[in-house]
Amino acid sequence: MEFGLKGKVALVTGGGRDVGGDIARALAAEGAKVAVNYRRSESEAAKVVESIQAAGGTARAFQADVSDHAQVKAMTELVASEWGSVDILVNNAGYVKYQRFIETTPEDWKAQIDVCLYGALNCCHAVAPLMIRQNSGRILNLIGDSSRIGEANLALAAAARGGTIALGKSLAREFGRNNITVNTISLGLIETAHSDADFLEKNREKIVKSYPLRRIGKPEDVAPMVTFLASDAASWVTGQVISVNGGFSMV
Repeated sequence: MEFGLKGKVALVTGGGRDVGGDIARALAAEGAKVAVNYRRSESEAAKVVESIQAAGGTARAFQADVSDHAQVKAMTELVASEWGSVDILVNNAGYVKYQRFIETTPEDWKAQIDVCLYGALNCCHAVAPLMIRQNSGRILNLIGDSSRIGEANLALAAAARGGTIALGKSLAREFGRNNITVNTISLGLIETAHSDADFLEKNREKIVKSYPLRRIGKPEDVAPMVTFLASDAASWVTGQVISVNGGFSMV
């Protein structure tokens, strides 16, 4: 099935590596022009762009810290001025630190909430006027399953992403009249090149047993759902939290 994204412009935050990079490549393969956002991973974002261009697609890297409203606004305006619009927003950027809550500090709270919640707020606020003006758009927020079911040592990220769920549902109601859909994709553990290899090696057997499909997720498991929800095939799907998690949670 082809999802027909030719002529669309997609902005993927945290698109320079891992899940974000795979999403960027998948959207480009369907014909979208892809703005690959990064904060620090310039060389990795460049590699994603190069791989898209080598495959005949269109992409460019854009630097911005999603926790900074002014930077996000400037980036969005630059993308729109270059390609005419922003049709698809994928809020993929995140920052998660695995730690016991009683050992955290307010600085730890701020660091994760700034990226995971304010990052989504900033990006949605920046693209919304463009999407409303063109009377169409797709907003996709990526979160971890801890946001829905709770998980020890992930309270901060769970709290921040829980706010993202509420944001998505509320914006779906507010923007529906403008043919803008807003959905959330809830992920199980995704193993990437930047995962904690030592932790996974020591705990892999235990972790795998918690997944009915008996394996840990991979970046390429996520991109197909993003592509579907970004397309016209999902034009009557909005305000939903959809799991891509190997059955880890069934809520």
